[in-house]
Amino acid sequence: MASITLGGNPINTAGELPKVGSKLADFKLVKNDLSVASLSDFSGKKLVLNIFPSIDTGTCATSVRKFNEAAANLENTVVLCISRDLPFAQKRFCGAEGIENVVNLSDFQDGSFGKTNGLEIIDGPLKGLHSRVLIVTDAEGTVLHTEQVAEIANEPNYETALAVL
Repeated sequence: MASITLGGNPINTAGELPKVGSKLADFKLVKNDLSVASLSDFSGKKLVLNIFPSIDTGTCATSVRKFNEAAANLENTVVLCISRDLPFAQKRFCGAEGIENVVNLSDFQDGSFGKTNGLEIIDGPLKGLHSRVLIVTDAEGTVLHTEQVAEIANEPNYETALAVL
């Protein structure tokens, strides 16, 4: 369990993030067209997983915008923006913002991605949502970098995450 804060108030997550050097666990997440994506769909690609509570908050929206800009210049890399938002909300946001370089995926059905990766918030007002996390993998799915943002309202360290690619 990780202890993080929301507005300075302590909240907790379900477990620990995947360890650097481990393989990212397979997942089944919903795309904006309601089809299902799994880890194998991105085989041979480096991944940046930008995970957050909700696309409809300022910090989460900023992270999607910043990774959308960065993704345009990344070779053999896909940026996955993952939340428990409905796919319709993700699609609406990206359409309104002109965001085309990231892949939005939703864990709305059962939250299994958040549980498996130890990043589901288990108490406080955001209970059941994902905490703000970055996970970077190489093209074989080996975890190269993780970041659990200590204060959920803060942005992740984009530069450190992108530097490991």
